[in-house]
Amino acid sequence: MSASHTALLGLIAGLTIFLGLPIGRMQSLSRRRRALLSVISAGILLFIFWDVMDAAHNLISTSLATARISGSWGEVVLRSAMLFGGLALGAFGLGFAERWLMKRRPACPIAGGSSLAPPSTGIEAAAIAEQGERAALTVAMLIAIAIGLHNFSEGLAIGVSARAGEIGLATTLIIGFALHNATEGFGIVGPLDGVHPSWRWLALVGVIGGGPTVLGTLIGYRVSSPPLEVAFYALAAGAVLYVVVQIMGMSIKRLTPQLVLLGLLVGFSVGMASDLIITYAGG
Repeated sequence: MSASHTALLGLIAGLTIFLGLPIGRMQSLSRRRRALLSVISAGILLFIFWDVMDAAHNLISTSLATARISGSWGEVVLRSAMLFGGLALGAFGLGFAERWLMKRRPACPIAGGSSLAPPSTGIEAAAIAEQGERAALTVAMLIAIAIGLHNFSEGLAIGVSARAGEIGLATTLIIGFALHNATEGFGIVGPLDGVHPSWRWLALVGVIGGGPTVLGTLIGYRVSSPPLEVAFYALAAGAVLYVVVQIMGMSIKRLTPQLVLLGLLVGFSVGMASDLIITYAGG
């Protein structure tokens, strides 16, 4: 399979993230239902966290088994450093990104050009509403970034399989990841909390979340580096963990503990089911 064909199939796998994004435009959902959708998206992200950490653990375990035989521990140290460094960078880096995005909030204009406008003008209420909308869009954008890091790792797997001549496996991965990415689109818009994004914004987060699949496919086709895989798995895991904490902080204020637990279980089960399809189809 050529690099161009591999990139095309990676593009197909990445584009399915757009299937779940239009849910963000639905105006008939109550705030309580949207909070439940947020928790379900957190469940999907928890599965992604478990999935990428398991993949990174397997790569380190492989190097550990080799080191026991050869006596050379350099690769173990390198991959372990990539793991813990990537986790920290993914989690704290996304936290810094959120603060930077929120600081870019434009100032609310003063009515009539006066800096002495009374609170009764409703300006303060408008500013609070604008800040809440921006916060919801920022969290959703962070989810898209975290999922993009995860999808980059998936693209690496597709590219490596195609380069090795394992066409059947590569095709299976593409189909499975396409189904999986469709649920990730839903995970992005779940925490919007009543905010109705524009189609342009949805297109942007779709590119951010799904585009890295293509980039990862191209790199995986040309470069094979287990430490690089560990690094991106860890980056994705750290970013996902940060986002899950943010979502839970917003959702537990509006839902009972039972609904929170139900949402997490449903989301995790959806992620698990899509992953099992990949595993089963791959034999």
